[in-house]
Amino acid sequence: MEHYDPMTSFDEEAAELYDVSDARDDTMETVAFLEGIAAGGPALELAIGTGRVALPLAERGIRMDGIDLSPAMVAKLRAKPGGDRITVTMGDFAAVPVDGEYPLIYLVFNTLFNLLTQDDQVRCFENVAKHLTPDGVFVIEVFTPTYLNRLRDDQYVDAENVKVDEVWLDVGRHDPVKQLLIESHVVLSRAGVRVYPIVARYAWPSELDLMARIAGLRLKERWANWRREPFTAASRSHISVYGR
Repeated sequence: MEHYDPMTSFDEEAAELYDVSDARDDTMETVAFLEGIAAGGPALELAIGTGRVALPLAERGIRMDGIDLSPAMVAKLRAKPGGDRITVTMGDFAAVPVDGEYPLIYLVFNTLFNLLTQDDQVRCFENVAKHLTPDGVFVIEVFTPTYLNRLRDDQYVDAENVKVDEVWLDVGRHDPVKQLLIESHVVLSRAGVRVYPIVARYAWPSELDLMARIAGLRLKERWANWRREPFTAASRSHISVYGR
């Protein structure tokens, strides 16, 4: 995507709509899964955003820390009840610029793929490994790119939401050579047109497992979702748990 700046995906306007556009019905399942393996904390969320997952975990007594690049997203977190009690380090989450070790470090909702090169994704694994306790785990939630092979001409337009006065479209193009998914969320309304671009560099599960091995980690579990349903060839996403 020409002239793409990742910060535009998480600026003030995007942050204002993020909790609405990111509405999901599996948040409590996510929280329950992570709480079960957090060993009482502390836990570190990479790209903590507006706190969709971190705040419920903190409410359950787990000390939460976070890393994020977007001041606008963190401001939304701070404005929520309990948001002022979470320590957030501003910066590149792949660098893991924090002190100490954690029994749980995690990334949810495809955020690992916001790192647009394989080198940066490997760097993330390596830096996470440096901050895990000996029995700590790194949990990631990402989509499985199998469905991209079925796209017509490597592109698509999906209707995400259709209302009387507003339509949300997801418009994407797939670059299979660079493993890039280049998309924009387009909002059409009587007020005009708004465009929210995002680029993702996806990786196959086997590629992620190799990244983990480079960092000295190994796959411990892989599930199709937070409910721990088996991961199969038909799974559209996966939850992978890595440890030493």
